[in-house]
Amino acid sequence: MIRKIIHIDEELCNGCGLCANACQEGAIGIVDGKAKLLRDDYCDGLGNCLPVCPTNAISFIEREAAAFDEAAVEANMKANSEKANINVNTDINTNSIEGTQGVKKVFTGCPGSMARKILRTSQNPKEDRNHVQVNISSESELRQWPVQIKLVPVNAPYFGGAHLLIAADCTAYAYANFHQEFIRGKITLIGCPKLDEGDYSEKLTEIIRQNNIKSVTIVRMEVPCCGGLARAAETALRNSGKFIPWQVKIISTDGQIVDNM
Repeated sequence: MIRKIIHIDEELCNGCGLCANACQEGAIGIVDGKAKLLRDDYCDGLGNCLPVCPTNAISFIEREAAAFDEAAVEANMKANSEKANINVNTDINTNSIEGTQGVKKVFTGCPGSMARKILRTSQNPKEDRNHVQVNISSESELRQWPVQIKLVPVNAPYFGGAHLLIAADCTAYAYANFHQEFIRGKITLIGCPKLDEGDYSEKLTEIIRQNNIKSVTIVRMEVPCCGGLARAAETALRNSGKFIPWQVKIISTDGQIVDNM
């Protein structure tokens, strides 16, 4: 039958593996360092893999292809689950990521792009000689990886029920208490509209549209070029078709919160 199906341009593909992780049906794999459509009947034609590709190597075409076989996909996922002896929690010490229905997909791309949860145990304050509690060091509040907007998978499991922080990358350097006031309790995405190529709005739209995002906080610098990040996030909120609480915080170059919107 003639139907819509994905096409992968191997010349553009960098083998990062984000598309394979985003494909819930297991239609894509990394073969010899390049993404491949493994089976036509595993591809549902919905394109969850498109927005995560950092090189725009994936597109839709219409061609002769086997019909999407949901039963075959479910059987394959079940077989993979039995082989993998699944652990419910993502193991951040192995090159794997928890996928749909608990199936772990082996990640074979760039380790810096592998989506993972970061599980932390809060440090207990210690007592000094006068029995006064003191904090020896501050703990990072980051709870996931990667954080760069262009690298994060659209369907990463940590987006479920998340409070989303979209921040300009300079803000964490400018504002001293950034982790405690902004990152704590949120899933963090960062970017620089001046240095990064392309527009973030399409990727952010898909993240908000395809996941149960509870709220969005946008943190930008006061410099004019940083306004592009806020505009991209606001565009994504509108285009997602969802009504989600959101706010913008602006940080001055000397490290103060100068405006709330």
